Amino acid sequence: MADDIPDEMNFVELAEFGGPEVLVPAKGPVPSVQPGEVLVKVHAAGVNRPDVLQRTGGYDPPPGASPIPGLEISGTIAGAAADVTGWQVGDAVCALVAGGGYAEYCTAPAPQCLPAPEWLSMIEAAGVPETFFTVWTNVFQRGRLKAGETVLIHGGSSGIGTTAIQLAREFGARVITTVGNADKAKVCRDLGAERAIDYREEDFVAVARGLTGGKGVDLVLDMVGGPYIERNIEALAVEGRLVQIAFQQPSRVEIDFLPMMIKRLTLTGSTLRPRTVAQKAEIAAELREQVWPLIEAGRVKPLIHETFPLAEAAAAHALMESSTHIGKIILTCE
Repeated sequence: MADDIPDEMNFVELAEFGGPEVLVPAKGPVPSVQPGEVLVKVHAAGVNRPDVLQRTGGYDPPPGASPIPGLEISGTIAGAAADVTGWQVGDAVCALVAGGGYAEYCTAPAPQCLPAPEWLSMIEAAGVPETFFTVWTNVFQRGRLKAGETVLIHGGSSGIGTTAIQLAREFGARVITTVGNADKAKVCRDLGAERAIDYREEDFVAVARGLTGGKGVDLVLDMVGGPYIERNIEALAVEGRLVQIAFQQPSRVEIDFLPMMIKRLTLTGSTLRPRTVAQKAEIAAELREQVWPLIEAGRVKPLIHETFPLAEAAAAHALMESSTHIGKIILTCE
């Protein structure tokens, strides 16, 4: 362990379920590492939609996880359990965690840590794990996106969306996305989207089919749900795949499954937080092999919209819920 680890740390407490104001600064003990874990002195932590769901009572931490919000961090390793190999005190890392990120110190399973890319700042590195793990496992592992295919990415200006656009572009796919205004559309086009569809003004099904000569898209990445589900099925080509990763509209819908049979579609989805350390370690290993070189080469990076001091987590959540941001919102500890 590092010599300068304090007994107490600052963190953000979720005092009760409710609006952003229930996130309050607090002090408490620095967490102790369990077998297989490292202790990270946090430089920055990403803010994500699942944090908002946890705050409002809709997404409890998995058993054994910290009740403190926060699913991704960057920082330096301050200590490690006796059975951990491959990491040293002082190593700069970014890590996916199941909770505890909104704090000055956070424990992380060692296999879920990745070296902080040298080409990125530590603030940028904090915006990598949650979105890159999520996009990789859903778009490339479950969605099986291949070069030459067309993908429709909903919410293109979000942290997930901006990551998915860049990775799909780098792996040779044709990218279409949906956005809510012209500014967001420009950012998505600059990142590599061939077409950014303003969902307030245009029918994304008609546009997607028009751009593919009536064939439809090969993959849809959706975090909206509700009426989008049936429309996504309509937009898909034969042998297409719909990957559902979240719901901003209802998850219960009535749809006609006949098109799924006729077009031989695959409907799938996943959540990341409850998955085992071993499963997340597999994702981390693939990211390090296939995506980290792209980050180190400066070809892919998270877009940082705004940063807030740790004590202002409530303001960060208010911005997240406004949906006016483009890319990532980050909390800083230093």
